[in-house]
This record gives sequence, C-alpha cells and structure tokens, in this order.
Amino acid sequence: MNNLHRPELFEKIADRWEKFPGGEMILTSTEKLFSWARTSSMWPLTFGLACCAIEMMATFASRFDLDRFGMISRGSPRQSDLMIVSGTVTIKMAPRLKRLYDQMPEPKWVLAMGSCAISGGIFRNTYATVPGVERVVPVDIFVPGCPPTPEALTDGILKLQKLINEHASKNDKK
Repeated sequence: MNNLHRPELFEKIADRWEKFPGGEMILTSTEKLFSWARTSSMWPLTFGLACCAIEMMATFASRFDLDRFGMISRGSPRQSDLMIVSGTVTIKMAPRLKRLYDQMPEPKWVLAMGSCAISGGIFRNTYATVPGVERVVPVDIFVPGCPPTPEALTDGILKLQKLINEHASKNDKK
C-alpha cells in the first residue's frame, strides 16, 4: 500500500493537506520535515559503564523493541546522533567520553541514564568519580533510577523526540 494513502503518517509534519483530482499534496516547512526525520530515525551510541547498561540492553532487545521508534544502535560516534550514557563516569573515562561526543555530527543529543550518570550515585564522593556526566558533556534528557527500568528509558527517548519536535516548531515561528 502506498504510504500517501495513510495520512496519519504525515499529520505531524503537514501544515496543509491538499487533495486534487489526480492526487494529494502535503505542504510543510523543511525544518518540520527534517525534525520528523530525525525523531523517526535516531541512531544512538550506547556508552554503558555499569549495571544501567544491562537495563539499556534489555530496552534494545525484542521485549521492548526500540526499533519500532526508528532506533538503530550504532557502534561509531560518526554515525550516531544520540549518546546514551549509563553508569558511573570516572575521571579516567571522562576524556574518552568527551572525545566520542566531539566526534558525533550535529545535531546531537545526550541522554543520561541512572543515578550514577546523573549525579555520581553512591560513588559521588569518591576521588575517582565525576559527579554527573553534565560536567563533561551537555545533557538533554535525564532518566533517573538505580537502575532505571526499560520503560523509563523508553519514556526518556520519547520525551527527547518530543523535545526535538518542539524545537523545530519554535524555529518555524521565527
């Protein structure tokens, strides 16, 4: 079946939907179209450092299936637009994390998953722990928990997609 006959796919991006005797036309802005494409095909770089990484792996497995949201996990920062940091970031690991972030193309987003990534967790007051990944890279979404459930991570990703779409809407109004 032709996707143009399924208008629900285009409701998010269409400013106007015109029907003509010979077909249909969608009128929208390029910013809305690109935003829709970004949110529908996010490619995360998973940076799993501790027990939160187990929950992250469960989220990408068949039971929760992030593929249905267009998520395809990538092994290279140059192919990723979302970095998911899960677990304790040590002072030794921080420069590597920053280097991977710098290698990601724009636009890029960071999701901090779990208490250790957000604030250092139970290791916060030790000499070797960075008390929060936002001291190393800018964070867009925080998913709290120790460890967060796969449902919480999925919710965080959906909130990030909403944030990206809202940003596109604000740029459209300028």
